[in-house]
Amino acid sequence: MAKLNNLEDYLALAGEITEHDRRYYVDDDPVIADAEYDKLLRQLREAEAAHPQWTVDWSPTQRVAPQPVSSFPKIVRDVPMLSLDNTYDEAELEAFHERVRKGLGGDEGVEYAVEPKIDGLGVELTYEDGVLVLGATRGDGTTGEDVTANVKTIRGVPLRLAEPVSVIVRGEVFMPQAEFEAMNAGRLAAGQELYKNARNTAAGSLKLQDARIVAKRPLRCTLYEAVGTGAEASTHMETLARLRALGLPTSPDNKLTTSWDELVETVKSWADRYRKLPYPADGLVIKVNSYDQRATLGATSKFPRWAIAYKFPAEQVTTLVRGLLVNVGRTGSITPVALLEPVEISGTTVSKASVHNWDQVARLGLGDGDRVLVEKAGEIIPQVITVVESADHRWATPTRCPSCSAKLVREEGAVALRCPNSLGCPEQILSGIIYFAGRGQMNIDGLGDKVVRALYDAELIRTVADLFTLEAPQIEALERFAETSANNLVASIATARVDATLSRLLTALGIPHVGGVAAKAITARYRRMAELIALLDDDFVASLSEIEGVGDVIARSLEQFLRAESNRKVLDQLRANGVDPVEPERAAATGALSGKTFVITGTLSRSRGQIKQDIEAVGGKVTGSVSKSTDYLVAGDKTGKAKLAAAEKHGVQVLDEAALTALLES
Repeated sequence: MAKLNNLEDYLALAGEITEHDRRYYVDDDPVIADAEYDKLLRQLREAEAAHPQWTVDWSPTQRVAPQPVSSFPKIVRDVPMLSLDNTYDEAELEAFHERVRKGLGGDEGVEYAVEPKIDGLGVELTYEDGVLVLGATRGDGTTGEDVTANVKTIRGVPLRLAEPVSVIVRGEVFMPQAEFEAMNAGRLAAGQELYKNARNTAAGSLKLQDARIVAKRPLRCTLYEAVGTGAEASTHMETLARLRALGLPTSPDNKLTTSWDELVETVKSWADRYRKLPYPADGLVIKVNSYDQRATLGATSKFPRWAIAYKFPAEQVTTLVRGLLVNVGRTGSITPVALLEPVEISGTTVSKASVHNWDQVARLGLGDGDRVLVEKAGEIIPQVITVVESADHRWATPTRCPSCSAKLVREEGAVALRCPNSLGCPEQILSGIIYFAGRGQMNIDGLGDKVVRALYDAELIRTVADLFTLEAPQIEALERFAETSANNLVASIATARVDATLSRLLTALGIPHVGGVAAKAITARYRRMAELIALLDDDFVASLSEIEGVGDVIARSLEQFLRAESNRKVLDQLRANGVDPVEPERAAATGALSGKTFVITGTLSRSRGQIKQDIEAVGGKVTGSVSKSTDYLVAGDKTGKAKLAAAEKHGVQVLDEAALTALLES
């Protein structure tokens, strides 16, 4: 085996092996035998042993970290990884299609990209100048964990791209079914406990603290989205082609559909095909292909309006009902959960199932001892579908809260029973504190369900404000706490106090309808809680409704929360305990059109993205819908009647492309 004589030869060999990895793991088209590949890799290791100064971070030998990590650092992303809304049949899919058409004005054609929905663990990969620098889990969408060392062990993930570009990509880490079964066969032969399913095994593997163990697991990765620069394109399918050209793994089963009929035909073609896929998949992801159309459609606080998940038919099994759990939710909703004889569904053991509400309990005639049909369609808690065999024991609808004994109420027109004792109901208080401390809210590490309940039972906390008065000796006195863990929790609470922003605090307070997206929109204008409270003396709802993305429902909910004396008392306690955050000031737009709002629609000679850049370059802002706060509607050919009617209603000036050009030039 010839020795490498210089750095240039070493880099060429590292690049050659990287290309072989791409051909094998991404293209499934190897051009050399395994023995020849192993020979090249051995030559590379020998060169690095002889010349350690040559070794580069992206070398194929650098996939496995030599030492385990003690913990995974948290990362906070600027662009959240949103969840997808679900649909289960053609009628629901058509309803989504009609919402898309309506959102685009009704006159625009729509292309959809259809992709298998891989049932894995969501990840985000960051490349700088073509080199992998960060691999992170999805987490709660905004906050994830840095698992770079583990991601590097996944052979299909390139450590260096084919070009030195900077790009953020998102996808799923999974375990192919055949390789999962082979791994389990090896465990069986060794007398070890078998893993339940490929999905959970893949997710657990990526969170192991020793990358040397992760490297032995048959993990794969498929990417489905790009964020930021490095993969510029005007459509989603163009982006996927660009990612593949960079050496990144994408699904070979993606398809573009150009009409509603073609979309339906494509979805139907997957009825049996998905069962034959080599990887776990629980549905299809359907996305609007055009980025301009996506920008127009926007997103809710939870879901993009331009994408939806079409779930494959659910797996169903029968089992026995062994009891009833009456659950008290954070907002006081009282929901029934059936306790089941444990049963296997989709590779997981299920012992609980949702029954949705008490009307459903009555319709099913549900009670102890019934044999029921249980369905799992991608939900965390499966659902009871019907009673197969009744034991003639009926559950009665409760009249009192199981947590505080308050008399339950049902609001007019509502299905859910509620406990009105929000300030005195232990379960509501506990759930609110747990939510307050969670990721995406105040992000207090170590403050999970069991710890919160222990603090509550010891009468150390009664509101979220009490968290910021806790001292280490108080916590250390509790069962299962030691000096180190108590100090760590106090330090985590202190960090949350320092790192808090007003948008995160608003989200953490659990105000109905005020999620993270709405909170950020509100706090971009009102950066302190005192400013929002002062607004109560004015027309609160009208003022907030002027903000893009904040409607009457959100504004009224926030107003109701701030006017409640009990809530104001908690806010005063938070402020007294040092939690009165200021929202970081965002860079103000500058230029001749600062403060002017535009909506772009119709067919134009340039892409909407280019036009948006021109408007923003002189201080303007581009939004997706026409409202009373819109200044200009830029209307190209085939502009929808709905947007023109909205412009007329609100007195918005309509510009054609020539008029916009003149305005920008002036």
